[in-house]
Amino acid sequence: MERISIDPLTRLEGHGKIEIFLDEAGEVANAYLQVPELRGFESFCLGRPVEEMPTLTNRICGVCPEAHHMAAAKAADAVYGLSIPPAARKLRELLYSAFFFADHTTHFFILGGPDFIMGPETPVAERNILGVIHKLGLEIGGKVIQARRFGHRTVEIIGGRKVHPCTAVPGGQTKALVESERKEIEAMGRWAVEFGQFALQAFHDLVLGNPEYRDMILGEAYTHRTYYMGLVDDDLRVNFYDGRVRVVGPDGREHALYAPADYREWIAERVEPWSYLKFPYLKKVGWKGFTDGADSGIYMATPLARLNVSEGMATPLAQAEYEKFVATLGKPAHSRLAIHWARLIELLYAAERWLQLARDPQITSPEVRVVASNPPGEGVGIVEAPRGTLTHHYRTDGQGLLTLVNLVVGTTNNNAAMSLSIQKAAKSLIQAGTVVTEGLLNRIEMAYRAYDPCLGCATHALPGKIPLQVSLHDASGALLEVLRG
Repeated sequence: MERISIDPLTRLEGHGKIEIFLDEAGEVANAYLQVPELRGFESFCLGRPVEEMPTLTNRICGVCPEAHHMAAAKAADAVYGLSIPPAARKLRELLYSAFFFADHTTHFFILGGPDFIMGPETPVAERNILGVIHKLGLEIGGKVIQARRFGHRTVEIIGGRKVHPCTAVPGGQTKALVESERKEIEAMGRWAVEFGQFALQAFHDLVLGNPEYRDMILGEAYTHRTYYMGLVDDDLRVNFYDGRVRVVGPDGREHALYAPADYREWIAERVEPWSYLKFPYLKKVGWKGFTDGADSGIYMATPLARLNVSEGMATPLAQAEYEKFVATLGKPAHSRLAIHWARLIELLYAAERWLQLARDPQITSPEVRVVASNPPGEGVGIVEAPRGTLTHHYRTDGQGLLTLVNLVVGTTNNNAAMSLSIQKAAKSLIQAGTVVTEGLLNRIEMAYRAYDPCLGCATHALPGKIPLQVSLHDASGALLEVLRG
């Protein structure tokens, strides 16, 4: 059996590889997404005071520390039974909207976008952000840099630091917003809305306006019919910071609508011997292996999933784009490459929400924290990370020290779906006699890249079945010895 390795995977956060196995006829027998990282945050957080979790767990990842900061703060609020002041909730959501805006900008223009802007068969040395700037011009590159700068600046003002924010604590926020800061954030929010419209227009022109790309998006090679998960508000509209978790089936019918504290009634996790990353699935459907359809418990939690489970967007410009999306792809939309389109609709929503909150008269209220008076217990906090639904679940003893920590991270939710996508792309693109080129392998990478996986962020399981292997090479690269643990 012939093996084709894509190692390392490129343009993602973290480390992983794809192993493709061909049978004797040259057809793809199977393909695996392997994640060799082990982080273990669930274990070494045990025994720590729960109030440390917002600043401890945001060290899991340098790409989306804001997501862990917020999920941890919400879980800690719940541990103490606290309802935070309205201004604190709005400050958290304002920070989070700016974070979402910057993160989605990074993925489309730097990680995922080069495949479309430069073309999937473009030489790898040109298929990157520098190639994008060379093709589209320095002005576009400047806008991308400015978008990231404004997003991080807003996080810094509210969260205390550009990376690893530190102001969300049990009961609210440690810092209120003053008027001069509010004006600065509002000005950046106005610019962000314009950038969101620009980004979507670029997608319409460069991707949807290209017949080849449109056929890829609508084609079967990148299509799976699974369940979908995402947070929704009381009107069933997309919300990143708060709400209930909604799950719909491949036919769009509601499967679940539950409060964060009830997640264990709906979600279960399993492990496979070839990956350290867990495989969550819908408990009431069950694990049926790596297959899609209504009888499979595999689900997806991405920007596309959030649009599929919602009844619309809560801001006007994003709602107009949502309606175009549904008119083109139907609902639910099953194309995995359409995640990129959904991500840009969310980018515009994040910018609009940023501006709305910056203009809210209550945002500068000094009442931003309540003090815990209840004994510590158990709590669950859920937010939408850019990559998917993020759950933090804590249980404490009478002193507030953690006795249980369970984290179900956005990329972990998508692990089974990503595996499906890689298998289908490989089987669709590699047939008997196919000449396997770097460009073809990149098209397979596009199947996982649409999910914007953060493999370094995900908390991993250690099944104990993957052997430790060390390969020794000489200076010329020749293999000398392989040591296995």
